Amino acid sequence: QTTATLGLFISLGVILATRFSVGEDAFKEWGWRIPFLLSTVLVVFSYFIRAKLHESPVFQELKASGKASTSPLRDSFMNPENRKLVILSLIGATMGQGVVWYTGQFYALYYLQTVLKVNFVTANYIVAGGLLLGTPFFILFGALSDKIGRKKIMMAGCLIAALSYIPIYKAMAIAAGYNAENPAMPLSEPNMLVLVLLIFIQVLFVTMVYGPIAAFLVELFPTKIRYTSMSLPYHIGNGVFGGLVPLIGTYFVDKTGDMYAGLYYPIAIALITFVVGSIFIKENKGTISMTQ
Repeated sequence: QTTATLGLFISLGVILATRFSVGEDAFKEWGWRIPFLLSTVLVVFSYFIRAKLHESPVFQELKASGKASTSPLRDSFMNPENRKLVILSLIGATMGQGVVWYTGQFYALYYLQTVLKVNFVTANYIVAGGLLLGTPFFILFGALSDKIGRKKIMMAGCLIAALSYIPIYKAMAIAAGYNAENPAMPLSEPNMLVLVLLIFIQVLFVTMVYGPIAAFLVELFPTKIRYTSMSLPYHIGNGVFGGLVPLIGTYFVDKTGDMYAGLYYPIAIALITFVVGSIFIKENKGTISMTQ
């Protein structure tokens, strides 16, 4: 979980290094392709690592006993109990986690550059600083979830984020010297220290929801259908609900003229997850079920 945000931090560094190396004009014309080409090395490296990974001991035991599912898709989605878990994990966990993750990192960068008109390099430095300060807290909240449970931390992260986003983004506008009458002419130089702190706070929300999510999903589903069952809600929650945050946020801001309208979508999704997850999902800390 830590390396997801650490990867974003490194990517910002690669982009900035490329921009400085080739120059701003060349970067806009063709240099932006260099980070994408470099990523092919990571793809190959990742493949070799994954090819050498072993199944978990619990799954190996299940397979050896002949109890592994022969049709995980059917068992995951045709069985009413398992289907209910898949839907609950999406609405009550991963979609809220996804929007908090994307808002605290990607939308924050978009907001700095596009709405507050902070220049490209400064905005990337600010987000990188917040990511660097916040990344160790993935380990902290992951470890804390081993002691007090995953659900409490994740639901708290969704609720606090939903209640805090608008005040935080208003504070970002002040710290950036935003000029409502003429956005292209800021009232003052951006206060980088305050802006880094405000990004760091948002990354803390990310660590609360994302740090425990893997263990939460592993403990929610029985071993025989775990990978299939957890993949759908995880990737829809992050790829669809989370991935749409910048697009929907941009649309709302353009349509309403309200610079904070882009936050309404993640706030609504995070609150739905808090309500559904708090009421309908039980804490399964430390539970590894082979069958159900």
